[in-house]
Amino acid sequence: MEHRNSVNIINSSFLVGMPLLALVSVIFYSIEYGISWVEPIIFVVFYLACGLSITAGYHRLFSHRTHKAAWPMRLFYALFGAAAFQNSAIKWCSDHRRHHLKTDEEEDPYSVTKGFMWAHMGWVMVDQGEEIVEHVEDLQADRILAWQDRHIFLIGFLVGIVLPGVAGLMMLGGMHGFLGGMIYGGFLRVVIVHHATFLINSAAHTWGTQPYSTANTSRDSPILSFFTFGEGYHNFHHTFQADYRNGHKWYHWDPSKWWIKAASWVGMTKELHKIPKRSIESQKMKTTFEKKSEGEDVSNELQARLTQCVQQLRKGFSELVKRRDEYKVAKLERRKESKEAWKRRKEGHKARIKECKARIAQARQDFKQLMQSLKLDMQSKAVAA
Repeated sequence: MEHRNSVNIINSSFLVGMPLLALVSVIFYSIEYGISWVEPIIFVVFYLACGLSITAGYHRLFSHRTHKAAWPMRLFYALFGAAAFQNSAIKWCSDHRRHHLKTDEEEDPYSVTKGFMWAHMGWVMVDQGEEIVEHVEDLQADRILAWQDRHIFLIGFLVGIVLPGVAGLMMLGGMHGFLGGMIYGGFLRVVIVHHATFLINSAAHTWGTQPYSTANTSRDSPILSFFTFGEGYHNFHHTFQADYRNGHKWYHWDPSKWWIKAASWVGMTKELHKIPKRSIESQKMKTTFEKKSEGEDVSNELQARLTQCVQQLRKGFSELVKRRDEYKVAKLERRKESKEAWKRRKEGHKARIKECKARIAQARQDFKQLMQSLKLDMQSKAVAA
């Protein structure tokens, strides 16, 4: 798909004008009125509401269907997603699904292979021809999203600009309060959320590591995650798109997964999809091996050992899940048994769980030895050459 170089006047004016407006407004307001505790609070509240509506809503719920959400949650995302001024959910998700289908290819709407700034915001500022809306029939059938798509600019203006102003008016009073809320919760917040989102398309495809796949330019960056509501674990996301988490480990900074999980406790989200550990770790094993052996003629023996490690790991995790489930059922039935009988049965369950963990540990150890063998094999070939 050949893109034209004509400038999109509306988008370019907004993306250039809004930062200038925010800067001038903040300076003027600070000189004229100063800053109280209210303005930062309004900024943070709208920053969180709009940012999470993009990452947890537009991205993980609507684009990838990693979970299901009740209508109040979908409405929240529709309102504050519009306030982020990143287009309607239907059009945003159409671009994003095409990005995943055609990552780094010509059809990728924000491919980093066309340049960092193109992926960051250039693709929005340039007219690429007739707007393509495809692969979103499921979203077009959602009445909330269809309504948002029809009234996107009005909703964005009312929720993203007027509402923070009204919040400031109620908390501070007068035109001073309205301006403060509108400038900090509106103008400045729009700019910050914009570039947090844009960084995922540019920086997350440029800087970081590739522990799960080298099939495309996606990268994992814990630092970037801190600024993007957890979206920085982008290599994981491109490899396991159906997972509601981007940071899959408990200590990974991912406010979006915490928000989605917390919402499930009050019935606002459900059916949160998680990729099994066996799939994640086995994929990481294969990618590590492929990266280390890239460009080398790897022996059949080493390839066979890799396959064995992966199979042993996956089997260990599958058995572990099975044994833990059996133990949970046994604990529910323990009242039917005597204390001594339960003690013996419990010890049996724990022993089987321990065996599974030992099998997993052995697979990991075997993989370390495999990587050492690969290293020695490559060194011997280098010496021979």
